[in-house]
Amino acid sequence: MKTLQMLEIRLDRACISVWVLLLCHTVLAQDMKNHFLTPKNGSTYVIAHRGAHHHAPENSLLAYRNAIKMGCDFVEIDLRKTKDGKFVSVHNQTVDAYFEDKTGKVKDFTLAELKQVPLAGNNLGLETQYIPTFEEILELCKGKIGIYLDLKEPDIKNQVQIIEEYGMERDIVWYIPASDHEAIERLKMYCGECFVMPDPGKEKNLLPVLQKIQPKIIATDMGHLSASFVDTSHRNGAKVFVDDSEATETEWSHIINIGTDGIQTDRPEKLIQFLKKEDKN
Repeated sequence: MKTLQMLEIRLDRACISVWVLLLCHTVLAQDMKNHFLTPKNGSTYVIAHRGAHHHAPENSLLAYRNAIKMGCDFVEIDLRKTKDGKFVSVHNQTVDAYFEDKTGKVKDFTLAELKQVPLAGNNLGLETQYIPTFEEILELCKGKIGIYLDLKEPDIKNQVQIIEEYGMERDIVWYIPASDHEAIERLKMYCGECFVMPDPGKEKNLLPVLQKIQPKIIATDMGHLSASFVDTSHRNGAKVFVDDSEATETEWSHIINIGTDGIQTDRPEKLIQFLKKEDKN
């Protein structure tokens, strides 16, 4: 009888231990799900479009360093793949606008070939800049600033693998058109911790996208942004990041007044100055 009682006690303790482990796992999983970077400039996230490139070539490491120094929350990068399968940040399909003496598609050059040619706009008396690799950007940004990843050429499995090597799964938001169902599903499959940021386009698409994907962030532009767009997103647990179009204080005031959470702009320094001024008022 005593032996049976001892066995029952051990089973009870084992059950409690399992329950505690499951509870801890649930709390940690919820914490990971809810984790998101806190804005540095009041309550509005500042996203530097292609980096802070007013005094640097766009999408260069210098532009990204400038954004870090001025206190931006995210830098926007545009991922494309080279001929030898390396990821680099270039907005256009071709290098024509970035090199002074070369033309052609990014995918037709090896990384070594791209690294041999300085970016146009290096006449600023600063260090020479080259097209940066994804790894170089992650190394620069880790622990300093978030990344707004514009997925120009999806290769989700390999892109996630690189991000995991730097432990930055929760420091990156993935801009993906909501219509690209395959890319969104692959991101969920390969990185459950990653933040997918779908762009639903017209507001009529917003609620179905929110219900199906259940994202933490929604992307949009000024052509589709409205108070109802923001309200619907917030009621469904999603923040709203918008691309400005005029980069004026009047436009920013409107964006903030309807509750938008983040602004992507080509004038991040000016936006930060505006936010600081508004915070004092």
